[in-house]
Amino acid sequence: MINIAVSSKRYRVAETLVEEVLAGACPPSLPLYNSMIKFCCGRKFLFNRAFDIYKKMTKCEDAKPSLETYNLLLNALLSKFNKLHVCYVYLHSVRSLAKQMKSFGVIPDTFALNMIIKAYSKCLEVDEAIRVYREMGLYGCEPDAFTYGYIAKGLCEKGRVNQGLEFFKEMRNKGFIPKGSTYMILVCSLALERRFEDASEVVFDMLDNSLSPDQLTYRTVMEELSREGRGDYAFELLEEFKKRDNGSFSLRSAGKSGVADSVDYKDNNLRKWISGRILTLRHAKALSKTLEHSRT
Repeated sequence: MINIAVSSKRYRVAETLVEEVLAGACPPSLPLYNSMIKFCCGRKFLFNRAFDIYKKMTKCEDAKPSLETYNLLLNALLSKFNKLHVCYVYLHSVRSLAKQMKSFGVIPDTFALNMIIKAYSKCLEVDEAIRVYREMGLYGCEPDAFTYGYIAKGLCEKGRVNQGLEFFKEMRNKGFIPKGSTYMILVCSLALERRFEDASEVVFDMLDNSLSPDQLTYRTVMEELSREGRGDYAFELLEEFKKRDNGSFSLRSAGKSGVADSVDYKDNNLRKWISGRILTLRHAKALSKTLEHSRT
């Protein structure tokens, strides 16, 4: 009845049914409790109620938590990981669920382990994320594109760019294609460490997989090249990017809604920006030298 009420968008009725079941209106069952948790996880103000149901399940012999139960709860928790300071608040709950899953003898699948890895990576606890990754084989699970992507991003954000690149390469060797966000954070991280050849290779791989870097990614690479006084190489790289990206750069900039809006930036615009950036840096260097001479 709960599923019927939800499918017909009669949410008030579904809420009433959940409360009646918890009050003992009918015998508990695993499918029923999982349906209740799924409904509560999908309603923002019933988020805590989902965990009340879970606690009741842990004490019920006829409806012990299953893999589906944990997947629903982990997925709901990860939806809260939108800001770093909030991540740490919910990471404790993720850890607790992972421990309880083991104590109840529930064997996790790749989805559950990926959620745990994502939680650790988001909180920059990358060593814990790597530990879970290495344990995947014990549960008969294979890492997928999401596994590698979460860890690679976490390592780059932590400043361990070389390890992030290693995970990226392992991912590509296995034939997995990363998400655009994974590509972009890796490119920016490599560029900021002056590893331009590696950064350009990742950009080319991204373009070869029909993904276009956003404006920030391109500009980070070009700006760091300009800082190094490698303006000529920046222009050469720009030409190569243009060839791979069909003559124009489809750069995405996130709007206020958080949705990526596609904006076409012709290579001339980026050329002008690079030239302007080089001139600015030259002027800055000249001014710095002038000030040094004036001091002496």
